[in-house]
Amino acid sequence: MNSRLIHFAAALALFACTAAAPTQDAKSKKGKGRPGVQGEAKAAAANPIPFAVPPAATAPEKLKVAKDFKIELLYSIPKETEGSWVAMCVDDKGRLIVSDQYGPLYRVTPPALGQSAPVKVEKIPVDMGAAQGLLHAFNSLYVVVNDNKHGGRGLYRLRDTNGDDMFDSVERLKKFEESGGEHGPHAVILGPDGNSLRVICGNQTKLPDHDITRVPPFWGEDELTPRLMGRGFMRGTVAPRGWIAKTDPDGKSWEILTTGLRNEYDAAFNRQGELFTYDADMEWDFNTPWYRPTRVCHVVSGAEWGWRTGSAKYMPWHADNLPPVVDIGPGSPTGVVFGYGAKFPAKYQDAFFICDWSYGKLYAVHLKPSGSTYSASVEEFITGQPFPLTDLVINPKDQAMYVTVGGRRVQGGLYRVTYTGKESTAPSKPDNTGSDARALRHKLEAFHGVKDPKAVDAAWPHLGHADRFIRTAARTALEHQDAKLWTEKALAGKPSEAGLSALLALVRVGDKSLQPRIADALGRYDWAKLTDQQRIDWLRLHTRLFTRMGDGSEAFRKQITARLDALYPAKHIHQNAILAELLCWLQSPTAVAKTVGLLNTAPTQEEQISYAMYLRVCKTGWTPAHRETYFKWLYHKSIAMRGGANFTMFMDDVRKDALAAVAEPDQAAVLAIVKSAPAKRSPLELMAEAFAGRSMVKEWKVADLAPLLDKGMAKRNFESGRKMFGAAACFACHRFGNEGGAMGPDLTSAAGKYSARDLLEHILEPSKEVSDQYAPVVFKLNDGTMVTGRIINLAGDTYRVNSNMFDPDELVGVDARKVLSIEPSKISLMPEGLLNMLKPDEVLDLLAYLLSAGDAKHRMFR
Repeated sequence: MNSRLIHFAAALALFACTAAAPTQDAKSKKGKGRPGVQGEAKAAAANPIPFAVPPAATAPEKLKVAKDFKIELLYSIPKETEGSWVAMCVDDKGRLIVSDQYGPLYRVTPPALGQSAPVKVEKIPVDMGAAQGLLHAFNSLYVVVNDNKHGGRGLYRLRDTNGDDMFDSVERLKKFEESGGEHGPHAVILGPDGNSLRVICGNQTKLPDHDITRVPPFWGEDELTPRLMGRGFMRGTVAPRGWIAKTDPDGKSWEILTTGLRNEYDAAFNRQGELFTYDADMEWDFNTPWYRPTRVCHVVSGAEWGWRTGSAKYMPWHADNLPPVVDIGPGSPTGVVFGYGAKFPAKYQDAFFICDWSYGKLYAVHLKPSGSTYSASVEEFITGQPFPLTDLVINPKDQAMYVTVGGRRVQGGLYRVTYTGKESTAPSKPDNTGSDARALRHKLEAFHGVKDPKAVDAAWPHLGHADRFIRTAARTALEHQDAKLWTEKALAGKPSEAGLSALLALVRVGDKSLQPRIADALGRYDWAKLTDQQRIDWLRLHTRLFTRMGDGSEAFRKQITARLDALYPAKHIHQNAILAELLCWLQSPTAVAKTVGLLNTAPTQEEQISYAMYLRVCKTGWTPAHRETYFKWLYHKSIAMRGGANFTMFMDDVRKDALAAVAEPDQAAVLAIVKSAPAKRSPLELMAEAFAGRSMVKEWKVADLAPLLDKGMAKRNFESGRKMFGAAACFACHRFGNEGGAMGPDLTSAAGKYSARDLLEHILEPSKEVSDQYAPVVFKLNDGTMVTGRIINLAGDTYRVNSNMFDPDELVGVDARKVLSIEPSKISLMPEGLLNMLKPDEVLDLLAYLLSAGDAKHRMFR
């Protein structure tokens, strides 16, 4: 190795050390990840100190509850003797059965409504516990164990064999292999037919041995460029993971219904027999292009949900997986239930209630039929901090809702929720809207997991259906059939929505020798005649040509390169992301110039990261100017960006790969850029850089700008609005259209909630009304100090608190034993003055961008 290469390698190593190694102070603040939190809990347990205030579950008066509902704290769980409850069901006598996360099962008899009798808690005297799923059915108690104790992880059945009203027999129905941690086996629920079970497992659980899979068994990682892994969580784990299966009451036959979820903890059926779950995000991925918020999913037959490790996740706009019903935001999903049987108003009887453990939110999700699937609105039903929700049930005996809080050895409690208003609580009536569309989807789903000579003819007319769920059901039916029966029909199809679906099926299951013929079929499509979504699907198919069918010949790659080069850059962010990945991987001679240009003008952190991560694999087309722009972004600009616990390591890996790809003649210039890297900056400092050369326009007040709203919200500039959203640091905290941070409210649906004036007030006066979902709390400690922030995580006697919206991974540990009180703060974490550098027209462009939901064709831009 010559001296220049030695110096270059040394610089690379030096930067990696200085960028990745936080200061001792930073180390004490970082680490939302579970290992650090669990470590703090163990350390606290090993060093017991008395509590400043006797431990108890959060008092009802500290919780915010929906209008006319009442919540009672029935029982503060003595965690030293009864642990922290995480699962619950109701037996045939209206008693609750619960489980400690790490300990035994208990039977709980609550007092009758209106009575103040104590809660009766009985330990169930069997060697069983550590359950995360419980179901009382078929005169049995079904238990999903997520621990190495009690026979290990699996599905168990408990019975009372001697008639003494206590379980005494334990039978393992299914062992789950290689399951671990909090992403293992979770829940068991009763099927809508009343004669079957559904078992729900997270992404650390391998598929069990099964008789049928409704998901076509053509698993793929589908990564064209090397994935980024950050801390390496679940490195080496490949699809399929995150699944729901159907089995009989004896656990003999197993049928895989869906895969690709991340860490769905529970699921529930609505009256129409449709299954829903609340799936987890990967909080370490905050502020990256592949971050997917927690979300409610309509779990249909054969569905793939696209979870993959690291940066390889499918996104909702990718045709080879399904989109959620609604995004919820950051959180930790736990128990779910429909409100059927509760003595609640009809709206809440029909609601899908979902628990968020991290942020202490019980949401009521109001589903509305939309074709063969559903749309939804989301309401905060009960909120509080700390309020680490674990499970909930509707008890048919008293028609009340019961809620448990706890988990990870934190202080737990049992609550009861009842309705006290005057609205009718008569049983709600089923809404059969969309029944014809659902019936069509079910007809197509009957071909899932089986080979049937009628399937191809039945599915083909619906491959182009306007309803994506029906279209996907038809494609899935096709993929289960012998490809030889329909290959030629797919290749000969005319350019259309149906044609794209057929080619997607073929590229997933067809012989690799078909690669050039599929490419020729795609070549018959006229880009100008495709919708934006069809263009994304068409481009995604080109990616799959290589991930599923191989690299192809050099001549073939040149053919595809020429086809795609003519379309790049496009006018759509998701199209550009796919084009950048393809053309950088194909080593297009124009890819660097075009992608560096997009990197330089992209307004959001996520979009910039997309281009940067693909540029790192480009070996051709570099000029000194391009390389300077790229490496200044890597070492000067991106160091101000913030994200989840993986973020710094993601970016370090991009830098490392980019440096390793630099040819020797160019290394000296790059080394100079690396050495001149400034100290790490905050997003506010990056905002100042974006407005360099400007002076403050004005310390804007609502009264200054409100008069402009009536006449000024037409003929606005879309690109200016999007640029201002990035420049004003909004993306650092707020999610908007699948981009942005997760520490502030998602603004994608702002148009449905706010007028232009309302939105302006929220931006200029952030503390005037603080959303309960994002409000900080103030901890008063026994040493006289205070800590203000949002509770992000809990373990044992430790709260993990974020007080910096611009850095979701900057956390402070608060010892619960030292806490005197926890009160909501009246001051928003959002700073004031973010618009003071904007001109009036730029403020209006920003408001129009938000109120249009990012739609460039909205009337405000005409």
